[in-house]
Amino acid sequence: MQGNVAGEVDSLKKTVGIGHQNFEQLILNDNFYIDKTAFIKEWWESNDIVTLITRPRRFGKTLNMSMLEYFFSINYKEKKNLFEGLSIWEDDKYQQLQGTYPVISLSFSNVKEPNLYSAKRCLFQILSDLYDKHIFLLDSPLLTKNEKDFFLSVTNHIDDTTAIWTLHKLSDFLSRFYGQRVIVLLDEYDTPMQEAYINGYWDDLLQFIRSFFNSTFKTNPYLERAVMTGITRIGKESIFSDLNHPKVITTSSAEYADCFGFTESEVFEALDEFGMSDKKMEVKKWYDGFTFGRCTDIYNPWSIINFLDTGEFDTYWANTSSNSLAGKLIREGNREVKKDFEKLLSGEHLHISLDEQIVYDQLDFSEMAVWSLLLASGYLKIVRLDKFKNIGNGLRESAYELDLTNFEVKLMFYTIIRGWFQENTSDYNDFIKALLVGDVDAMNDYMNSVAQSVFSYFDTGKNPSRDQPERFYHGFVLGLMVELQGRYVLTSNRESGFGRYDVMLEPLHEKDDAMILEFKVFQPRKENTLADTVKSALQQINDRHYETFFLTKGISKERIRKYGFAFSGKEILIGSDD
Repeated sequence: MQGNVAGEVDSLKKTVGIGHQNFEQLILNDNFYIDKTAFIKEWWESNDIVTLITRPRRFGKTLNMSMLEYFFSINYKEKKNLFEGLSIWEDDKYQQLQGTYPVISLSFSNVKEPNLYSAKRCLFQILSDLYDKHIFLLDSPLLTKNEKDFFLSVTNHIDDTTAIWTLHKLSDFLSRFYGQRVIVLLDEYDTPMQEAYINGYWDDLLQFIRSFFNSTFKTNPYLERAVMTGITRIGKESIFSDLNHPKVITTSSAEYADCFGFTESEVFEALDEFGMSDKKMEVKKWYDGFTFGRCTDIYNPWSIINFLDTGEFDTYWANTSSNSLAGKLIREGNREVKKDFEKLLSGEHLHISLDEQIVYDQLDFSEMAVWSLLLASGYLKIVRLDKFKNIGNGLRESAYELDLTNFEVKLMFYTIIRGWFQENTSDYNDFIKALLVGDVDAMNDYMNSVAQSVFSYFDTGKNPSRDQPERFYHGFVLGLMVELQGRYVLTSNRESGFGRYDVMLEPLHEKDDAMILEFKVFQPRKENTLADTVKSALQQINDRHYETFFLTKGISKERIRKYGFAFSGKEILIGSDD
């Protein structure tokens, strides 16, 4: 942690400024800042033409992009004082490099539109504003009349073809004006595509973005270097099909591992500075857990900064923006996704193979794509990675061991799961109360009310699935895990073929009974009524001696309750063996 102004010696703790994304403002206000200027040197010396860096939201991407702009831009050549006292200024070579390039800087962070038309209008406005900032080029004799006409045509009502060429042409204009090729900085490149996926216009926006990136980053002879940041690495075959040379930095990449987010030593030093040394282990529990490359124990900056400001533990990072996509993927996911998520909530690790490039049009049916996106978004962390696991016949694949990132993320998912039942919160809570006291009649009343209102909520709505009942009760089981945490440990056998699933509720206190829940779907070829299905479920509990699970733990038979749940469409019948 370094001073923010040359020669400054400040023994007092810095003021914590919340939400700063402008590097100059942060430094001149003398706000708390952890020196990340080593990123400038690492990036420049990599000599990569186009660098795509993916990191979770609120990990300092925008601030680092602002830092790059203030360091390289000719417009900020007189801003040397911003870097004096920081690590980059210790190298004379970089003192000479500061302020020597024309820089084009833009962000797609605000392109969060519900339809294609609005998304393009928003993108075109960003490009129009960018041209307005360079209006001085119109006075240059270097531009021909046709070029000036093109310049003036760039408004928020331009056509797609003009928009596709805007950054290419601006690069040309600036390189001639300054006699130097340009640096392009594009922040949050993937925000429009995420919104396009959520709102159903992915394919339509894809064609424009692909052509725009091709003209800007591949066929642009006026480009010196470029940095793109985002949360996800969108599949090359989707958005980068014509862009064959980007250096892609994902969660598992070794490069820039400590440039985004705070290391543990940086966090602990800050806690010492702010008189919170006694909070280190609790801070670690809440906010540690991110791993980039070989750098473990990375903390999310947003939560740390807010904790330093308030001294209170809260889900700061999880609450900064909508987690709708994460919740949608789990809620609408197939039974395998929900079963694996049960493992995560239970404290187990996932052992899976995945590809860190995100193919959005596979999210509806590929578990690998779901976990890839949740990893890139910061909800999961890599516990162990074997990039060359031998799977036989000379074939190898990347094997990942994943866990929920930290306590803050776990609390966030608890909130999401509770939200699944929010339209029927009263009935759902009453069902939980009835379950705890063993009131089967009340359980039936409240459970059927809940099912009627939220049953279809667990399906995608695009392709109503044969296993829709299973989607519901897998979601229901996740709800039980959340609502009964601290009172019960929930486990399941996870041998879920269509129509069967059993859950064990192990009490943490002697005052509570143990419970076995068996789920079955009504099969008209074998059963006449739902009551028959309930009877079959209870018979299965007894025939397979599920109660042995509890007996071996010293829980007496008298404290073991058994319930059969029978499903037929949205109708549910619950029965017990009493």
